[in-house]
Amino acid sequence: MNIMGHLQQLGRSLMLPTIVLPGAAIFLSLSALPWAAMGLPSMHDHLQTAGEALFAFLPYLFAFGVAMGMTSNAGTAGLAALAGMFIYTGIINASHYELEPTVFTGVIIGLVTSMFNERFKSIKLPEYIQFFGGPRFVPLVVSMFSAVWAIIMVQLAPSLHSALMGLGDIVSSGGGFGVFLFGFVLRILVVFGLHHLVSHVFWFQVGGYQGPDGSMVFGDLPRFFAGDPSAGAFMAGLYPTMMFALPAIAFAIIHEAREDLKPKIRKTFLTAALASFLTGVTEPIEFAFLFVAPYLFVVHALLSGIMMWMTYELGIRDGFSFSAGAIDFVINQHLATKGWLLLPIGIVFGLLYYVLFRWAIGRFRIPTPGREEGSQLDEWAGDIPYRAPLILQAIGGKDNIVQMEACITRLRLKVNSDKMVDINALKHLGAAGVIRLGGGNVQIVFGTYSELIREEMDKAIRRDISRVLFCSPVQGRMLPLDEVPDPIFAGKLVGDGVAFIPDKGELVSPVQGKVIHVYPSMHAIGIRTPEGLDVLLHIGIDTSQLKGMGFKAVVNEGDQVKPGQLLITFDIQVIRKASKSLATPMVITNSDRVSSWSFAPFKGVKRGQASVMSVVLKERSSGGDTA
Repeated sequence: MNIMGHLQQLGRSLMLPTIVLPGAAIFLSLSALPWAAMGLPSMHDHLQTAGEALFAFLPYLFAFGVAMGMTSNAGTAGLAALAGMFIYTGIINASHYELEPTVFTGVIIGLVTSMFNERFKSIKLPEYIQFFGGPRFVPLVVSMFSAVWAIIMVQLAPSLHSALMGLGDIVSSGGGFGVFLFGFVLRILVVFGLHHLVSHVFWFQVGGYQGPDGSMVFGDLPRFFAGDPSAGAFMAGLYPTMMFALPAIAFAIIHEAREDLKPKIRKTFLTAALASFLTGVTEPIEFAFLFVAPYLFVVHALLSGIMMWMTYELGIRDGFSFSAGAIDFVINQHLATKGWLLLPIGIVFGLLYYVLFRWAIGRFRIPTPGREEGSQLDEWAGDIPYRAPLILQAIGGKDNIVQMEACITRLRLKVNSDKMVDINALKHLGAAGVIRLGGGNVQIVFGTYSELIREEMDKAIRRDISRVLFCSPVQGRMLPLDEVPDPIFAGKLVGDGVAFIPDKGELVSPVQGKVIHVYPSMHAIGIRTPEGLDVLLHIGIDTSQLKGMGFKAVVNEGDQVKPGQLLITFDIQVIRKASKSLATPMVITNSDRVSSWSFAPFKGVKRGQASVMSVVLKERSSGGDTA
């Protein structure tokens, strides 16, 4: 795996432990309620202890999360990392220095555990001690590493403690400009899915604060929840971006959409705007304009940094447990300093973003969703189980996947060949963006559905079923079979499938198989797949009467064909004038062989585009190509 691949996986791993922090924030907020007046005076202490406990054990959570994330959820690695943390903590607590494990400690032990797991999980020892070989060797070697490292840390403790405090002073000396750079870089790294790397340093490591009980906490986020009035500088400025600026972009995209597509775009982007406002999940909106106008994303990153600079200079200090959305804003207001000022700042910048993006989209004719037929963000409508096999095909199939994980908004993949990843098909299936990082590392942005998609893809991979996948036989628009203006095809009397309205006169094979019939008029062709499915492709309606005029077959009966191979060329203008319709059905004539069907969204497709239809075959004792 290359460097970008390692960083991609580390970024996701660092996100795993933070999913527990909203619970801590809720406990601490509830503890502030007047429990004594309600006759429950001890409830304050219980809830505060519950919230503080999660922060106290944060290093352990990071050790476990990083080890699991870097090893594709290897349970042995997670257990080894926790064992290492227990040993490390035991040794330093027994020293005469006031040491405490930090999040940085947990990350290091998690990373070392993942490396040891990769190196030693298959180790073979002499037979009489092989009980300690294989995965059992990993906790042993991690325990030894943790003991040695703890002993070294005890010796270096005074210097390291001073270094962490000094690093916080250096960062603070940068003032508002330092906060601006943080905000700018954070947004730019969103493109590569590496933003968690820089945020982790500032939110969990930089700067120290000694609590009333004498304990030390490090990092902007733990310090904020521990009551440090100076904490929150690297978080407060994100609230205007996520609660107001990004929703304003969504409204600009809606209002600049074509009138015929506006209802669908409105539904999709109002949902995205609400997600950004409430939870701070921004990628579905940002990726809507990132690839079509990257210069606009740079402007967005600059404005985001400026907002952080402004909040810093105004003395606003606020924080969050998950992300800078309205839910965290409300929950954490009792800990904020001048937090209410974020609302007018957000409104002003929201108006600025709306005007700027509407002007830019119109002035530079930026093809944001809704301005052309192929809008990339789509309404999933609960059909993830049906799309998952199509997404799997667009990635190149299960044999192309080396590793598959998901974070909050994107699939993170390691594939054998990123050239097999069909970006057009993925966007057709609802991906907001596809990022190739090199070395087979690919990220696919599906928004908050990413984890559900990964689970369904895992199920599809594990199922031992026979599935046939179809690509698009033409360039044009895909439509349901019942919309074909012919009662024979619409009534599925010939077979079941889909249809297309072509806008280019080329028909290609949707599957691998053998040509079993080329009609004399060359308006239709039959293909039999290796699984025994008979596929009929019929160009236009009532085109047999043309007796071959405007058609030219480039394959013969008996030829073996593969997906995307040219079969027939045809003159669209001739067919449009002389036939009832250009509708081109693609049907399986022996559809009794099919157990279940999956269809991609009915919209524009490219010729040979993967993942437009998927069928699961019924079990049978024999089958295959019998012709």
